[in-house]
Amino acid sequence: MRANDPGSQFGFLMVPKFSLGALSSAIESLRLANYVSGQTLYEWRTVSVDGSPVASSAGLSVAADLSMDAAGRLSTVFVCGGIDTHLFEDARLAVWLRQIERRGTNIGALCTGSHVLARLGLLDGYRCTIHWENLPGFIEDFPSVEVSEDIFVIDRNRYTCAGGMAASDMMLSFINRDHGYELAAAVSEGLVCERIRGEDDHQRMALRLRLAVSQPKLLATINVMSENIEAPLSQTELAREIGLSTRQLERLFLKYLNCTPSRYYLEMRLNRARALLQQTCMSVTNVALATGFVSASHFSKSYRLHFGHAPRDTKRLTSGSPPFRAVDAELPESATL
Repeated sequence: MRANDPGSQFGFLMVPKFSLGALSSAIESLRLANYVSGQTLYEWRTVSVDGSPVASSAGLSVAADLSMDAAGRLSTVFVCGGIDTHLFEDARLAVWLRQIERRGTNIGALCTGSHVLARLGLLDGYRCTIHWENLPGFIEDFPSVEVSEDIFVIDRNRYTCAGGMAASDMMLSFINRDHGYELAAAVSEGLVCERIRGEDDHQRMALRLRLAVSQPKLLATINVMSENIEAPLSQTELAREIGLSTRQLERLFLKYLNCTPSRYYLEMRLNRARALLQQTCMSVTNVALATGFVSASHFSKSYRLHFGHAPRDTKRLTSGSPPFRAVDAELPESATL
């Protein structure tokens, strides 16, 4: 039996190293909607450029139901991204996405798939989101695109999400829109989710939870630091901004984080630099300037001392580095970028 609504035919276009978690979260939500309702409300197909299986970032390959050429008319197509999606380019995919967009197909992205859409100009004039770890590089590459740190963004016929469980949250919003809150809540319970997160929920845990610290002045200082990466403030300026003396500020950081404010700030900037080196084609000099270093030599020395290798070597390292620590690429708690 086909889906009741012709607008409920979903295609998931997998690119190499796509996020298996995001894809499965999205599809499982649609499957549960069909199961709970006892009807075929949604249908979905996995798609690849040529119809061949695609290896995910976990190393597991997923079979494609269809090639792009055989996909036919789909109401919505999501580009499923993951690791190194910012490096992925395929002329056939670019042509196909532009063609289906002109035919009125809704276009979306899971996880880092937003990179593909932005590169093709398909996010021009739209709000979007991407996984928080990729926000710094995305902002540098596409400064004219309005990007948010929300878990998902629905802007007219553009649907983007941060990946992971956010893909499920976005599908739950579609289920709620199409078939009502009761069904969406039942699907959420089936997924063992204690609540349905909304479009304006943020991707990352609150800073106080990530650091296991609730001291308001300390948290405020870290947020000010995160908002001033390219032009760092001095410790005196930070203290003045928060309403403390420099000595009081030092005591706070030593007490709760066992480091000085300047050390924490430096690590935050260096981790932002690492993200830019991994996610963009920016030169070492431009990365240094973007993270507040007065010269490439000073940046390289600081980077080597912190990470144990030169900035240029970061791009040579294999993808899939360990998750960021709490200070890595901090973003403001509630800012829309």
